Amino acid sequence: MQFQQLQYFVAVAETRHFTRAAELVHVAQPSLSQQIRALERELGVDLFQRARGNITLTDAGEALLPLARRILADADTARHEVQELAQLRRGRVRLGATPSLCTGLLPDVLRAFHDRYPGIQLLIEEGGSHDLVRELARGALDLALVVLPLPAPAPALTSVELLREELVVVSSPSAPRPGHGRSVRIADLEGERLVMFRHGYDLRELTVAACRAEGFEPDFAVEGGEMDAVLGFVRAGLGVAVVPSMVAMRAGSDLRVTPLARPGLRRTIALAHRSDVAPPRAARELQRMLVEQGG
Repeated sequence: MQFQQLQYFVAVAETRHFTRAAELVHVAQPSLSQQIRALERELGVDLFQRARGNITLTDAGEALLPLARRILADADTARHEVQELAQLRRGRVRLGATPSLCTGLLPDVLRAFHDRYPGIQLLIEEGGSHDLVRELARGALDLALVVLPLPAPAPALTSVELLREELVVVSSPSAPRPGHGRSVRIADLEGERLVMFRHGYDLRELTVAACRAEGFEPDFAVEGGEMDAVLGFVRAGLGVAVVPSMVAMRAGSDLRVTPLARPGLRRTIALAHRSDVAPPRAARELQRMLVEQGG
């Protein structure tokens, strides 16, 4: 009994027509009929009753049909599992992340992932949450690290919260310390010139909204930069910036880090993917590692 013969048998059983079954499995009709007869000879029974224009299953055919379907399904499962394992030896993962997360959270996780799966190509796209959600929706990314809440209206996405991160104020050690002591209030930023991210950054929107909630418009010394540029401008003494604590920890000793006074500012980071498409095996493995790191 051959696997191909079972495929042909199930096709005929479901279509009740030899010609349509042959078209379904992309084989010539005489070849399909020949294989069905070979299967019947091997089993020693007729599987079909063949009357003009009417193909029906015999009792033996009815008994074989669920078994054949199960064998074919098991074969598909085995093929899928092997392909899934192969995806961990080669392939790619397309991950989107905000620039601050590329600087703070991702380096250690990506290094661990690359050490474990060196054959997987990692494609990283930086952007704000709005841009990343749009890229997820059109299928250009497998996963994206975004800031909650998701932009509305958002496509059908599944997200899992990874961590909640405190924001801090960074300044040049050569400049006066912002605020009055070991922490700085949002209200204290009214007297400071801010180095501000470009439009589309979640950090920009969060900082500006916090300042407005305290009754003032922030004063920008320079604006429009990416994360590395903002940190560089702060080091040069152009102003202060509000950045994630993970970024500040990696920024080096040439920046002064001052926590925000309670209640402070924080953001919620989540890992998102499309609800209607399961991420590839390699992407799911990276997702698992990110969730473990975030926890």
